[in-house]
Amino acid sequence: MTLQEYKPGTPFPGVIGRTVDVSSPAWPQPLRAKAGAPNVLFIVLDDLGFGQLGCYGAPIRTPNLDALAADGLRYNNFHTTALCSPTRSCIVTGRNHHSNGLACITEGATGYPGSNGMIPFENGFLSEILLQNGYNTYAVGKWHLTPGHESSAAGPYDRWPLGRGFERFYGFLGGDTHQYYPELVYDNHQVEPEKTPEEGYHLTEDLVDKAISFVADAKQVVPDKPFFLYFATGAMHAPHHVPQEWADKYKGQFDDGWDAYREKVFARQKELGIVPPMRNYRATIPMSNPGPHAARTNARCLRA
Repeated sequence: MTLQEYKPGTPFPGVIGRTVDVSSPAWPQPLRAKAGAPNVLFIVLDDLGFGQLGCYGAPIRTPNLDALAADGLRYNNFHTTALCSPTRSCIVTGRNHHSNGLACITEGATGYPGSNGMIPFENGFLSEILLQNGYNTYAVGKWHLTPGHESSAAGPYDRWPLGRGFERFYGFLGGDTHQYYPELVYDNHQVEPEKTPEEGYHLTEDLVDKAISFVADAKQVVPDKPFFLYFATGAMHAPHHVPQEWADKYKGQFDDGWDAYREKVFARQKELGIVPPMRNYRATIPMSNPGPHAARTNARCLRA
């Protein structure tokens, strides 16, 4: 039997008779995503360099990401604010970081407009939008979008992940944490890691396991309901606590230094088409009073 539904706030379309045999029920329509709505996995890798993934020319082996890139799109003109919190605020709101009050990281707030470290509530998060469109929403890993003075057990909690459209959260609120002894938050309360480093604990693996469990919890009940998973590791950001077996894999491979690494990766990026071929052009800089330095300035703008 198909249930009759109606949008909340509209008149009841069923029939209420004197007895059940002359009555027909109707139910408030639940929030559902549109048919075919995709799952969204958004991976944020903090302080990652442009040439540190295999699919972007790096000698570092990233086979799973390379496979995703081969079946998708690779961008080479992403705008970054050069700091973690401001950039991720742009990602989750689609707004300029100054509009989000994050001219700097939350700890560097100055108390002036555009730099108070407090994202306005009218700047909607992607999680809030998708939640109202029938998605499950999860945040796992680094947050760093809550002002420091609001990150204690005293709250307030409205700028924590669960206050900004995420149904579940597991990770850390600040800008960094120890990879073996992390300061963890589960939803709105602090927790301790389930294992010790001696038992094989590392934060990245813990985050991955928790992300998988969040998705599995819902999918085994409502497999067609889409999810939005915001996954932000603590890895690559300081402190650099790399498991020994991973460090051993690359022992000696970067001993020739940064400059040599850059040249190798840059050459590979040109082969892949990540960096377009350079063309001859002349840049003209209009000046009301050019002065003697104009020729030198224009000369520096020549490219081969």
